[in-house]
Amino acid sequence: MMLILSAVMAVAMQAAPTAGWTWSLYEGDGPLVLANEVPDTANLRATLQCQPGSGAVSVAVYGDDATAGFARITAGGMTATSEARVGRGGKLETAIPVDHPAFSAFVASGRMTVAVGDAADTITVERPHLAKLRRFADRCAG
Repeated sequence: MMLILSAVMAVAMQAAPTAGWTWSLYEGDGPLVLANEVPDTANLRATLQCQPGSGAVSVAVYGDDATAGFARITAGGMTATSEARVGRGGKLETAIPVDHPAFSAFVASGRMTVAVGDAADTITVERPHLAKLRRFADRCAG
């Protein structure tokens, strides 16, 4: 009995840090935004943003160790490079064209890494949210 209780507690402790995190797609009159967030809080891990039909996506990751420079954006064995800027609160922002093979690989797999120097952040869109990512990409492309 103690073994089962210990196993259940271990699983619960592993799941706790991700509790509440989801991907939300915001569509309206302004920019299109796909956010990895805890809804109704200021907690963000990553955002993707575009003007519908623009063909360009702004990618932002949030953390403490952001450094400006050139970002390597990789997904599915494809790589793009883009200038990276640091904003308030450790926000690292870069951009990628919707039609770049690295972004297409991200849309297919749900996994992309943004690296500047030795620091790297991985953006993961879990399977239940991939339809939101595909809709975001379709709307950004036009």
